[in-house]
Amino acid sequence: MRRLSASLAAVALACVASATWAQKTASDGIAEYRAMLQDGNPADLFEAKGEDLWKQARGPKKNKLTQCDLGKGPGVVKGAWVEMPRYFADTQKVQDLESRLLTCMETLQGFDAEQIRNTPYGQGEQATITALATWVAAESKGMAFKLPQTHAEEKRMFDLGKKLFFVRAGTHDFACATCHSQEGKRIRLQDLPNLTTKAGAGSGFGAWPAYRVSNGQMWGMQLRLNDCYRQQRFPYAVFGNEASTALSVYLGVTAEGVATTAPAIRR
Repeated sequence: MRRLSASLAAVALACVASATWAQKTASDGIAEYRAMLQDGNPADLFEAKGEDLWKQARGPKKNKLTQCDLGKGPGVVKGAWVEMPRYFADTQKVQDLESRLLTCMETLQGFDAEQIRNTPYGQGEQATITALATWVAAESKGMAFKLPQTHAEEKRMFDLGKKLFFVRAGTHDFACATCHSQEGKRIRLQDLPNLTTKAGAGSGFGAWPAYRVSNGQMWGMQLRLNDCYRQQRFPYAVFGNEASTALSVYLGVTAEGVATTAPAIRR
């Protein structure tokens, strides 16, 4: 009887060890895969396109975006990404990078912002915004997040974003926190960062815009959050919506002090 118990215990221990080894190597394999791709990250092409678009005279007004104010003065790009979303006095709104670029395209170049907002995600001039955002984010790569929280609207958006992160809704009663508020969670072999922590928010929020290997597309944070809405079985949100901006404020403030890795590469 003792021999049988010992044998069963040994088998159980071997199974646990095997499962642990498989889980570890799957995570390590994904990390190695990303590292191999990083040297030839296709985001570099979108970055170059974004820089070119910034300097092109476009739109009905045939103007460049070189006077676009991203929060650090007209035309100043370096360091802007790590301080957004933030409040802008001219629009009297807290805006993320993508919605701010849309404002500049409207005011400086004469594009129809409403038409662009209602374009399917990633198509038409929204693809232009993604390329621009990729370049702007790249200009701050390695810099630490430090979102301003001095204006009343910035504080309101942080509180709203925190509430939205934890609210459960939809047909599956999901919240952002369902997948992203605990350590060691995975889905389809993909590690899920705990976005309620500084390190988790930094590695999650701080990686976008990013190139998605699984579909061969460049995604900005707006599209990334919209895909989360989709998986929660929520309706698709309009580009530049307040909920996405508020969530970005919550994540960006939580990530304070962590260096951005955008534009990164993701599964």
